[in-house]
Amino acid sequence: MTDTRIKPIVMPKWGLSMAEGKVTGWLKPEGTAIAIGDEIVEVETDKIAGVVEAGDAGVLRRTLGTPGTVYPVKALIGVLADADIPDAEIDAFVAAFAVPEEAGAGEEASGPRYEFVDTPAGRLRYARRGEGERIVVLVHGFGGDLDNWLFNIDALAEAATVYALDLPGHGQSDKAVGEANLAFLSGALIAFMDALAIPRAHLVGHSMGGAVASAAALEHPERVASLALIGSAGLGPEINSGYTHGFVAAGSRRDMKPVLEQLFHDPGTVTRQLIEDILKYKRLDGVDSALTALSANLFPAERQTHVLADRLKQTDAPILVVWGETDRVIPAAHAGALEGRATVEVLPGAGHMVQMEKSGRVNELLLDHLKR
Repeated sequence: MTDTRIKPIVMPKWGLSMAEGKVTGWLKPEGTAIAIGDEIVEVETDKIAGVVEAGDAGVLRRTLGTPGTVYPVKALIGVLADADIPDAEIDAFVAAFAVPEEAGAGEEASGPRYEFVDTPAGRLRYARRGEGERIVVLVHGFGGDLDNWLFNIDALAEAATVYALDLPGHGQSDKAVGEANLAFLSGALIAFMDALAIPRAHLVGHSMGGAVASAAALEHPERVASLALIGSAGLGPEINSGYTHGFVAAGSRRDMKPVLEQLFHDPGTVTRQLIEDILKYKRLDGVDSALTALSANLFPAERQTHVLADRLKQTDAPILVVWGETDRVIPAAHAGALEGRATVEVLPGAGHMVQMEKSGRVNELLLDHLKR
């Protein structure tokens, strides 16, 4: 019988489409005492580079994943165990380890990874995970898509039914954006909820998606159980329009790379594949005009058109605000706009994509927020 004090470290599954990942480097040497939440190994997928955080405490007894090597999801790449467990037992655990089969894996493989729904705002792509009573809707930011929640959707699905959508003009949703204003986007969010018969939801918005979620809460308070705003637009006037305009203008890998690096505390998070995927999206018919109009209308000349903080203070919905301390797109100082009205957390070592860079902590905050 396996000693339960021996814990596997496996290649994580980040998002519906991830099948494998490459170990790029260990952040802790063998023999290090590990606490829950410690960052222990760096992994690169075809989407993005990320860090695996410890889900258990113990001593890092084995680092099996070789840097530069690709492993399938759930493959054993390391072992945590108490210091007093003999090496022979660790060796036996490694030798006997079998990659566990995910429940429903066969159905997931044969069924669609994403779904589509027709709404008055166009045909919208979405992903759905979990079966909980609470309903969560994840709303991405400017130029993003539902894959911006790769590191969050499955964690939240343990406590809720979670939807992540592509807003109009983004991802694989229809590219028409109406008048390219906040009212159109927030209306599209409510139309999405209507089409899927979601009467009320906890809205989680990142960047522009935070402003979209906030506008929906202000216009339709009966539809919003709570708000979680991550690096959100709409809480202050300043914004780095150099990012949004640069994103629109970039047409080559050389131009896009420095733009995307502004999103992260660690610029090395930006992979070649991420750049290629975004350039491929930008070449789709209708994307250029949609992004150009949204950038010009929402974020002209280093300013945000909509500042909603004062109105949000008058609402009843619980609000969580999360920011990356080194955000280079929207200043972390905006996190204080709802101080006293919201629960506010500013996380060090993270930039604008804090939900990716510090996913473990962000997921903890979101789950606590949902429980409250």
